[in-house]
Amino acid sequence: MVNQPKPTVAIFGGSFDPPHMGHQQIVEKAMQNLDIDKLLVVPAYLNPFKTSSLADAEQRLIWCHTLFDEIPNVIVDDYEIKQGKSTTTSQSVKHFNIDYDVKYLIIGSDNLSTLTKWHEFEWLNSHIIWVIITRENHEIRTDMLREWKVLVLDAPVSSTDIRDEKDLTYVDKKIKESVKKVLKGQPLMTIEERIENIIKILDEKKAEEIEVFNLDDADYIADRVVIANSLNLKHTQALFDHLKEGLRPLGETFLHSDVSDEWIVADLGDILIHIMIPEYRQRYSLETFLSELVENQNKNTEA
Repeated sequence: MVNQPKPTVAIFGGSFDPPHMGHQQIVEKAMQNLDIDKLLVVPAYLNPFKTSSLADAEQRLIWCHTLFDEIPNVIVDDYEIKQGKSTTTSQSVKHFNIDYDVKYLIIGSDNLSTLTKWHEFEWLNSHIIWVIITRENHEIRTDMLREWKVLVLDAPVSSTDIRDEKDLTYVDKKIKESVKKVLKGQPLMTIEERIENIIKILDEKKAEEIEVFNLDDADYIADRVVIANSLNLKHTQALFDHLKEGLRPLGETFLHSDVSDEWIVADLGDILIHIMIPEYRQRYSLETFLSELVENQNKNTEA
């Protein structure tokens, strides 16, 4: 049996925090100008030279899939993200060399000043061809490189510019809304999806009589109100703790909470969550008040 040659590829790695039209231009130019079968877009879990990112790894991976999946012979690979930690470029190249012939590594000219500090730089330098993307105000220094190509990019933009200046001009419309939410620190899910998460946590932790009131068109301080019964005062606090533990990793921000002997109110901005024992719920008749608000808004809509 004749061994099939492995596809020749270029690797384009980075934080993609967020990806933008400059990244798209790089991919297009590379596909046009490099002798490759495929191009691998490899978002990093965390750049070895950074300590944090704006969006989490899963969100940046989703953005990359959205922008690049439809381009023929471009593959978004989650290898580095699945590592769950910062991954060196040499480790990734060795990994992809199992299934591919990694010929090119795409970098920005702003990386050249620190390139020799990369882990196993000498090994990389002897095994790949560097593809240098021009960046404004960054000199092209190649004296330390064995072999390289230069691709000129016109778009004067970087992910840092987008994050710092919050200018979304160069962000593709397919991901613009979600990038905007991340920049503002807002959850990416719809309010319905967020309500589902709240109900799921409350239900799993034995809350009872869970009700949701849609107040989109009412003159009220929130768009949704969730009311739930607890078994006792200790259970009330436990439910609140479980909500914080379960919702914060999903991007929710607890703006304020009122904790008393009678109930707990959690303020998520557009969602209020009330947790109380049954006798207090009956005493305050909050659902009666909210039901009247909903009824009134329906009457106004019909009128």
